[in-house]
Amino acid sequence: MGRPKGTIRRRSELVRVLESLRGFSTPDPRLEQIETPAEAGAELLAEALARDDLDGRTVVDLGCGTGRLAIGGMLLGAASAVGVETDLSALDVARQNARDVGAEVTWVRSDVRLYRTPADVVLMNPPFGAQHAHADRPFWTAAFELARRRIYAFSLADSRTFIARLVVERGARIEATRPIPWELPATFPHHRKPRVPLPVDLWVLRPEHISP
Repeated sequence: MGRPKGTIRRRSELVRVLESLRGFSTPDPRLEQIETPAEAGAELLAEALARDDLDGRTVVDLGCGTGRLAIGGMLLGAASAVGVETDLSALDVARQNARDVGAEVTWVRSDVRLYRTPADVVLMNPPFGAQHAHADRPFWTAAFELARRRIYAFSLADSRTFIARLVVERGARIEATRPIPWELPATFPHHRKPRVPLPVDLWVLRPEHISP
């Protein structure tokens, strides 16, 4: 059953909607396809909503996976949302998720390094670099190139120094950063425990020149 955009008003409702969305059908460890937890996704989206970065704004979700952040942005009132993803099977799931909840999202199959259309806001849960070192770097570079207002993103705590240095190099500003509760369920064959806590941070970054 569809929901008109901007009709979700409670955080608990947003969490329920995000939890209802399908996950990766066959998650690829090479791409670090880990689903954004519903609670964490809702926290990131609440940050964007509180800073007037969703209602009527344009949004791009880099490495959107199955679409949780892009879809959540639309349901909270974004003017438009684009999900950028290289994996076709993930995009198929994202499209179905959007149809299930009535969210009109544009899905683009592209490497984030090749995507060039700016947006008011970048939302992302990039690869953490657990399988391939520095796998997150292209996502952060693209985010700074595309965001006209702010970047809302997750990263492992190990990346704090790198992100802080990148902010200085880009003449940007850290508006908020804090640890986020995050438990990784057994997703790939090499995972031996049913759930593992991860040290994940939520970042809110502002480019040097913020659009009105």
